[in-house]
Amino acid sequence: ALEPLSVGLAIGVASALTGYLSHPRFYCSYVECCPRLSLTDSGIERAQLDNRLFGQHLAKDVVLKAVLGFSNNPSPKKPLMLSLHGWAGTGKNFLSQILAEHVHPAGLRSKFVHLFLATLHFPHHDQVKLYKEQLQNWIRGNVSACPSSVFIFDEMDKMHPGVIDAIKPFLDYYEEVDGVSYRKAIFIFLSNAGGDLINKAALDFWISGKRREDIQLKDLEPLLSVGVFNNKNSGLWHSSIIDRNLIDYFVPFLPLEHRHVKMCVRAEMAARGYAVDEDVVQAVADEMTYFPKEQKIYSDKGCKTVQAKLDIHEDL
Repeated sequence: ALEPLSVGLAIGVASALTGYLSHPRFYCSYVECCPRLSLTDSGIERAQLDNRLFGQHLAKDVVLKAVLGFSNNPSPKKPLMLSLHGWAGTGKNFLSQILAEHVHPAGLRSKFVHLFLATLHFPHHDQVKLYKEQLQNWIRGNVSACPSSVFIFDEMDKMHPGVIDAIKPFLDYYEEVDGVSYRKAIFIFLSNAGGDLINKAALDFWISGKRREDIQLKDLEPLLSVGVFNNKNSGLWHSSIIDRNLIDYFVPFLPLEHRHVKMCVRAEMAARGYAVDEDVVQAVADEMTYFPKEQKIYSDKGCKTVQAKLDIHEDL
């Protein structure tokens, strides 16, 4: 028979070991946990954005200030809601990924970061009612598991009108909805809708001799909110989310110039471990197509095809 002292000692050791293994610091070093730290503890640094996102002074300024203000608020009244707009290849996906990585280091691989693609997850027009129910259940379940969940909705310009209104209760100024608080969650929309309005405004600045960097948010945000709301080819067409002013910022992504494309090429070469060869940089940038047809100022694909074009120059 076991002696009482031996049994007690074994139970004590087992309890201590269980307590140590279940301690959040130890446990979360092996299993991803919902972070308790505020965003300021791992905040987005301007230097990092400067090194990875080119030609987007407005987007960088707006997102930095929005994230800082949101993270410094111990009791936000609503979730952070950002709507990023601009043509393909201008950096919308890139910036949303950087933001996700700073909330959850695993980024898009994190179980607390959720990416929805309109053409993949909501493809059928006759299933809008079902999509709305599924979306509400999915968001409710994930925010219950992690209040600081991040939800990214890509291809909003291809979203069937009405689907996204399902999340309106979660974005509003409610302390809780059915016992769940959504105030620490982040929602991000990505859309090509409004890109034409942004491009026209940028071109007007160029024609008038003004510097690109002089474009301010107030020059574009009103145009975007009204233009997207009235755009029948946008998932935000006549959306109650806009009507209720629940989008905190409409973030414009400007069209990229030749010099910005060259920055993208240099960054990609460095990421591949290549020495930066300016002849290759120039060659890749020159192979891109630009608009307007006469002036050829802006890349019509942004930096989207830089990787593919650089592949054919690897032998150089």
